[in-house]
Amino acid sequence: MTTDIPFDAELDASGLTCPLPILKTKKALNALASGQVLKVVTTDPGAPRDFQAFAVQTGNALLGQQEADAGCTHYLKRR
Repeated sequence: MTTDIPFDAELDASGLTCPLPILKTKKALNALASGQVLKVVTTDPGAPRDFQAFAVQTGNALLGQQEADAGCTHYLKRR
């Protein structure tokens, strides 16, 4: 997906494994206002799938994911 998504806050969850990236993301999203976008950087290989499920379960919009050799960047819009 695209890398040109504007964001309001950023979370570096690199080096963390499941479930820590999701738990930290949930906390960071709670600090944002409705409609704001959070950028999350992860290195856990299962994170893309985890973030897709998290978005469906919580109702937050997953605007995009960009996978790279070093990990994945996720963009979530708070509901």
